[in-house]
Amino acid sequence: MELQLDPVFQTVTLVVLVLILAADLLLILKRPHIPSPKESTLWVVFYVTLALIFAGVLWAAAGGEVAGQFVAGWLTEYSLSIDNLFVFVLIMGQFAVPRRYQQEVLMVGIIIALVLRGAFILVGATIIENFSPIFYVFGAFLIYTAVRQAFPGDDHDDDERKESFIVRMLRRVLPISDSYDGKKVLTRIDGKRVFTPMIIVFAAIGVTDLLFAIDSIPAIFGITQSPFIVFTANLFALMGLRQLYFLLGDLLERLRYLHYGIAFILAFIGVKLILHAMHVNELPFLNGGEPIEWAPEISTWVSLAVIVLSMAVATIASLVASRREPSTAGPQDAAAQVADEKGTPPTVEQPRRD
Repeated sequence: MELQLDPVFQTVTLVVLVLILAADLLLILKRPHIPSPKESTLWVVFYVTLALIFAGVLWAAAGGEVAGQFVAGWLTEYSLSIDNLFVFVLIMGQFAVPRRYQQEVLMVGIIIALVLRGAFILVGATIIENFSPIFYVFGAFLIYTAVRQAFPGDDHDDDERKESFIVRMLRRVLPISDSYDGKKVLTRIDGKRVFTPMIIVFAAIGVTDLLFAIDSIPAIFGITQSPFIVFTANLFALMGLRQLYFLLGDLLERLRYLHYGIAFILAFIGVKLILHAMHVNELPFLNGGEPIEWAPEISTWVSLAVIVLSMAVATIASLVASRREPSTAGPQDAAAQVADEKGTPPTVEQPRRD
């Protein structure tokens, strides 16, 4: 279904949403602090409500199908963003980032994520428009990612070596101090300008955001092919991510089955993409280049139901299991498990603090 929205509406909407996200991030610079659980909850509720209001606006402007695509895409990206928080927890702990500076690190991470996802969306939309068989590739990639997510093995060792190489190169090329100097990236020691460990933290955040963008963009293109819906869903998923990080805190360790729910969603979308590719098939060696009529098209509402049920079941099962068997592992252990699955395991020693 083609998106029937006024280009002016789309432009104004994107400008307003980017300004809201920018205002949220600028609050950190104006009023740096560790948000309380109450404050974090209110912000998260505000952004979730804002997303639902926007869905209602889309319903009124373009119909239920478009609104459903946005909600399904937003929930998918939001669930993947929660998965991302596990790795952020790991990075903060691994590099011993002082808690009062973690908001600044998260702000940089969100900006990097926004830029990377924007670039991936433009590239993905262009490829889809000119090469429809890419859906086969996206679908197969998501199924592979789902298997890795559900059954992590030892294949992250290569990724660890790659990230270790990046960190080693940074240390080799740049003069980096052993301790932080507030939230500064550059400091002066014995009259010489050197980088603080914050530069390595930003590099780790950037690598993590890149890996998550590679996973998330094909996933949402399995729900909608509208760049506008894809980008707005990502914007709303990033809004409130900073507050969600502080709100969840130690609760992350209780979501032990979250990765299974996300894996099921990715696998479902992967299958949906392959079925869609078959339905619009143009490959000459499949069915003579003609569409495969028996391949069903999975509706947006079925996708939305699967996403909601998957996350609900994973969350409820996690909470029930955590009550029956109190975990002795901390949030760092939970984060390490997700980092292993995403190929971003810890690779450096904690910086020394004087």
